[in-house]
Amino acid sequence: MARCSRMSVTELSGYFVLFSLCISGEMGGMWAHSMTVQDYQDLIDRGWRRSGKYVYKPIMNQTCCPQYTIRCRALHFQASKSHKKVLKKMLKFISKGDVSKVASEEEPMDAHIDDVATCDFPYKNESQVSQSELTPLAVDHSERVEDEDKDSGETKEEGNVPKVESDSVQICADKDTSVPAEPSHSAKAVHTPPKPGKGADLSKPLCRKAKDIRKERKLQKLLQNQMGTVEGSQLQGDQAFLLQNSKSKTNQPKNIEDFIFVPLPDDAQHKLEFTRFLCDSPLEAEHAPNGPECGYGSFHQQYWLDGKIIAVGVIDILPYCVSSVYLYYDPDFSFLSLGVYSALREIAFTRQLYVKAPDLSFYYMGFYIHSCPKMRYKAQYRPSDLLCPETFMWTPIEQCLPLLEHSKYSRLNQDGKAEDEGRLKELGRVRVLHKRTVMPYSVYKKRRKGPSDEASVQQYASLVGQSCSERMLLFRS
Repeated sequence: MARCSRMSVTELSGYFVLFSLCISGEMGGMWAHSMTVQDYQDLIDRGWRRSGKYVYKPIMNQTCCPQYTIRCRALHFQASKSHKKVLKKMLKFISKGDVSKVASEEEPMDAHIDDVATCDFPYKNESQVSQSELTPLAVDHSERVEDEDKDSGETKEEGNVPKVESDSVQICADKDTSVPAEPSHSAKAVHTPPKPGKGADLSKPLCRKAKDIRKERKLQKLLQNQMGTVEGSQLQGDQAFLLQNSKSKTNQPKNIEDFIFVPLPDDAQHKLEFTRFLCDSPLEAEHAPNGPECGYGSFHQQYWLDGKIIAVGVIDILPYCVSSVYLYYDPDFSFLSLGVYSALREIAFTRQLYVKAPDLSFYYMGFYIHSCPKMRYKAQYRPSDLLCPETFMWTPIEQCLPLLEHSKYSRLNQDGKAEDEGRLKELGRVRVLHKRTVMPYSVYKKRRKGPSDEASVQQYASLVGQSCSERMLLFRS
């Protein structure tokens, strides 16, 4: 026998309460009183997004511009050339303060903003923020010469290749590079006797710069500290992958950590700091033993430059992802490409959270709109996946783009047998809040007076899925 329970609004903490449901031809939306982070994780994995306390879902096969949920596999993210330019520009501005104030045209300035909307959030004055809340930006030292060598047993002569004048030829120990038999008449060869075990002996490993070795060791120590000094041999799966890819190896591209998690120079011209705090949203803050130290919920990330807020990013930290909601920034600092920079910063933050919360490994960027050329920039954050609007399975974006070129709406998962596992199976089990009483829809249907609302309830349950409809509460007057 179905049971009903009466409870006050304060006792509904942890439930998802819909005060109104609005479903038009192209969009389904509802106002949320409160919801658990797991409920919202399940909703965005079915194509939902939130703007403040309003949660909405495009009806993909009816809207003029289909919006596909996109996520980046943060652990395997590789910054593109344009991404690295943005990071280098920020580092150069912080350390030297001589960046030309010209906005980048390679990507939109709001490169990860998703449906910017009004939102109430508290600004803090500089005097209201404690030093313990502020996290200084790390700055890359690769462009300046280090005067001191802190690693014992290393010398600059061992790690650096001698400089050669422009009118001379240097013979180097590179097995894959052919050396001309006879240099030009204007060139003269420089012969430097190698040290034992080093140098031009092709049977020995190539020389490495001491600076690269020091940076590699610093990154290793950083990740080891974050992982609780876990030995590399004990790491498994993506943890080992993340540690391996954090090392600055010769002839390998830099990761975003190489631009962010390195010390700040003492003579930096500017100071960029970060503070993170909970903000008002329908998501209820949660803490779990195997979760991130900051917990789950909605957060503001403030970007402070020399004591002044220049940007505020709103993110949701969920069981499996960091979801970017929107970003505010000071237009006077648009030359720093704050939209792109904040997205890269949030990807790096996702990788940090993964160390403590191994289920959290994705960065959700909102909606990807292939039919709008200005909204295609999110595809540049690779590797990434799009959510199939019919099966709700994730598909690599490389497989999706040819389909979207042919048709703006497409079933992205091409497995003909695949189906939506969370589809509505039993309408009677949908949970309803009616007259301050929680009951299944089958009971509410018998008690309801007036015209039937079964069609709208069925559409709601189809959009949120069976499991969410049994956990959340649909408010009915």
